[in-house]
Amino acid sequence: YAGSTIRALSMEGRMTICNMSIEGGARAGLIAPDETTFRYIEGRPRAPKGEAWEAALAYWRTLRSDEGAHFDRVVRLDAGNLPPIVSWGSSPEDVVSVTATVPDPDAILDENKRASKKRALDYMGLAPGTKMTDIAIDRVFIGSCTNGRIEDLRAVAKVVEGRKVAATVSAMIVPGSGLVKHQAEEEGLDRIFLDAGFDWREPGCSMCLGMNEDRLSPYERCASTSNRNFEGRQGFKGRTHLVSPAMAAAAAIAGRFVDIREWR
Repeated sequence: YAGSTIRALSMEGRMTICNMSIEGGARAGLIAPDETTFRYIEGRPRAPKGEAWEAALAYWRTLRSDEGAHFDRVVRLDAGNLPPIVSWGSSPEDVVSVTATVPDPDAILDENKRASKKRALDYMGLAPGTKMTDIAIDRVFIGSCTNGRIEDLRAVAKVVEGRKVAATVSAMIVPGSGLVKHQAEEEGLDRIFLDAGFDWREPGCSMCLGMNEDRLSPYERCASTSNRNFEGRQGFKGRTHLVSPAMAAAAAIAGRFVDIREWR
């Protein structure tokens, strides 16, 4: 990945993109290291120190594509025109803009793909043409290796501060690591979450994969910041919609999906 948007991203944002590349069928997602990368690594427990750090920097700066390098395929995206998206089916590829409607599988020409998408809609309990903003949710899970970093939690706090989780929604926040949990508590983010009505959990995988008792009940609908939404991922017959941390936070407050760009 390259370009002005990638260069402007934090390390956390880059990690999310690379993490989700796997869900798109890639073996890996690669972003050339730069000063953002080096600042993120410097001073961490296992980072090189002293002369070893300088040697590492010299090597890491070589890990980029050569000028004029040829690629088999180049895909260009205008990030400024990408809307917030929500998954509607049982694969990360089943997504539409939050302002769109659930697509109609009958419009798909390929017979096998059409049957697959019809099965996904049946599993999710949705009908073609349903507005995404009309879909009410029961649960919200904010966390996972995809979106459980301190930057994600700050974005959530910005959305929910001074507000309350909808009475019809049960919402939890699970930091991605012990370091993230400690930093969030140092910044007082945990108090914002608790005051808003979220459960503040210990770090771990939690509902991302339905671990321990953190599972959806059959037919419960969840706005989740995790990376996978296949059948049964978060619990037997549970219905998972993949969204960003800010979108999940807004859904917890509104009780349904909303366009975070219009959030007040």
